[in-house]
Formats: sequence, structure tokens, C-alpha cells
Amino acid sequence: MEHIRLLHTADIHIGMENYGRIDPATGINARVMDFLRRLSDIGDYAVEQGVDVFVFAGDAYRTRDPNPTHQREFARRIKRIADAGIPVILLVGNHDLPAVAKRATSIDIFGTLEVPNVTVGNREEVIQITCRRGQPLQVATAPYPLRTALLNKEQAQGKSLGELDGLLQAAMIDNIRALATQVRERPDVPAILVGHFSVNEASHGSEQNIMIGRDAAIPRSVLADPAFRYVALGHIHKHQSLNGNFLPPVVYSGSIERIDFGEEHEPKGFVVAEIGDGPTTWAFVPGHKRQARPFVTVRADVRDAADPTAAVVAALQGRGDLSETVVRVVVKLRQEQEAALVEREIVRALEGAYFVAALQKDVVRAERGRLGGVSVEALTAAQLLERYLQVKDVPEERAKLLLEHGEALIRAVDGGTP
Repeated sequence: MEHIRLLHTADIHIGMENYGRIDPATGINARVMDFLRRLSDIGDYAVEQGVDVFVFAGDAYRTRDPNPTHQREFARRIKRIADAGIPVILLVGNHDLPAVAKRATSIDIFGTLEVPNVTVGNREEVIQITCRRGQPLQVATAPYPLRTALLNKEQAQGKSLGELDGLLQAAMIDNIRALATQVRERPDVPAILVGHFSVNEASHGSEQNIMIGRDAAIPRSVLADPAFRYVALGHIHKHQSLNGNFLPPVVYSGSIERIDFGEEHEPKGFVVAEIGDGPTTWAFVPGHKRQARPFVTVRADVRDAADPTAAVVAALQGRGDLSETVVRVVVKLRQEQEAALVEREIVRALEGAYFVAALQKDVVRAERGRLGGVSVEALTAAQLLERYLQVKDVPEERAKLLLEHGEALIRAVDGGTP
């Protein structure tokens, strides 16, 4: 067979406005423009490198009802890829689903208008497509699972949430196995699976913070079926391969931009896979032309600093150019240093940063000394005073003098033995 070069991406989330302001040049939130630029770059790669099929594994938008501007910008970029003769598979993710059953998803418009070279995967089925250079390919689609679609009323009646999760998982497994059986009917044509759901063995990230609906997960072993040459997954934002060096590759491409600081250290990009006569190979591409917006946490421990403000400013200066960076500052200091920390000076030092997300103070409170495990009720007032002076490391001569005066005061108050 002639090899097929596949580009796999997911979780674009157009409309995410965290840590952004309106871009005066476009009238669109600057963080939304970050996501759109990443999608533009991915489209440029697809066209310039001549990929044979473009696979998007779900979650085009941040919300179920994207505004017309976001829809226009997404459609413009998808159309450019399709116009280059590259078939585009758009899978429905949980963020693309309507709030009311039977309403259209946010990407169904592509199918309604029959946009050339664009196919919407909104149900479990096997789609036969012709790739850019005429190669046949079977695409098994498994969009985000809905209880209402996979379970009937009789199955769901009287069941707890845990029981419903089990029934939904079983239905998902049955559907994927049925798809594998169907693609085996044409062994001469390679097949891939495109899915948007969680896998039990996957490492989750910030997608849990923006989750819509209750999640369900399936075992990795169900996906590692040799009927598929590649398994392209969306839904989890952290790029990861779940099947090690075994075949088929089971891969989350990850999101194309960072959502929040939970993804600070995660690489962002897309995946390119090669399907041919031999084993499928793939590679993660960490950005094309432009990298994802960096998120940086600057941690400054100033507990031993004479001037805590100057120490924080020095830590910021040591991080170099922050003009393209979303910054969070975490300052660790002693309780008695709080008054000496001048926040406006720190804010001034951050004026060149792209966006300042937070200035957090981690204040270390002074620990109270313990009385050696002795019950307070078992000690006299004078003994308590003596223990206190020991805990505070008061010099011996001074402690002796204070204890004498203390005992005298205690006798005066109590009128008896201290």
C-alpha cells in the first residue's frame, strides 16, 4: 500500500479567554487569538508538508454555543486545509455537544453545508474516505459518549450514578469492538480509530477543570486492537502515548495551547503518523512556526532576606524576558516580613510581562513551642513560666531574674504559694 501521512490534533477550545485582554487589532480576546494562531500554524504545516489526512479528535470550542466570530475563525482555518485537497475529519467532543438532546452540535454545520473534503464524526460508524493522493482509508469514529444515546430508559431506570457509569462503559466497549469487527471486513484497506473520551490508564490534566458533564472511561486494552493502524484520541489535554512500543499506537495529541498553570510544564503541539506496509510510526511535533504561550511560576523564598521586596524583584529579573509569558509569582516569607513586602514594587517589576496571573504570599507562621508533652493542667503557674522561658531560649541569668519577679507577682495575685 502507498503510505498515508496523518496529522492528528484535538482540544482546540476556541473561546478560552483565561489570562487575556482584547486584542485591538482583531477585536478578539488575545488568548483566543493564541489558540487560533496555533490552529493556523497546524494548518500551515498540513498544507506545506502535504499530509494526506487531517484528523481533529474533538472539542473545537470552549462552550457548547460558540459565538459567530469564533465559528467564523474556526471555519476559515478548516476550509483552508480542505481547499488544499486534504480530507478533514472533525470528531464531536463533549464541548461540541448541545445542552438539549437532538439539537445540532457546534460542528454539524460542516456536514449540513456538505463542505468538500470535510467529514463530521457525530456517531459511532466507519467512514470510507479517499486521502489526498488517492489512498483509501477507513475511519472508525467514536465521539464523546452520551448516556441518552447509548442507554435506553429501561436500562437507566432506578440505577445509581455508579451503575450508570458501568453500563455506559460497557456500551462504549461494545461499540468500539463492533467498529473493529466492521473494519476487518476490508482487510486490504487500512483503518484508524478516532475517539474522544477518557482511558483508564491515562494521566489527566487541566481538562478536569473545564469538564462538561460526567466523564466515563474505558480500558486501554480495548483500543489496542490490531484492526486499527493508529488510534487518535482527544479529550485529555496532556500529550501521551498509552500503548508504549506496541501496536497500534494509542495516542492523545494533547491540547494545542495551555489552559492554566496546571499545564505549565506540558509540551503542546500535534502528532504526525505514518501508516504504511510496516508498523505505524508517529512523532510529536511541539509547535510549528510558533510555540504555545509559556506559563511560568516564579517562586521566591525570601525568609532569609533583609529586604524581601528587593529579593523578589531580583528573582523576577533573573527569569529574563517575560514579555510573551503568563506569570504567576509565589513569595515565601516569614510572618514578620509581610509589612516590609511592597507589592507595588513587585508589580512595577512585572510591567513587561505579557500577563500577570497572580501574586501569592506563602506566609510561614511562627511555630508555637511545646511544653515537652506535659499536660498544662499538671503544672503550676510558676512552672509554666519556667517552661516558657526555656522554650524561648532566654539566657540563664535573665531567666532566673524574670522567674523571681514572676513568682512574686503570682504570689501577690494568688495570695499564696506560686
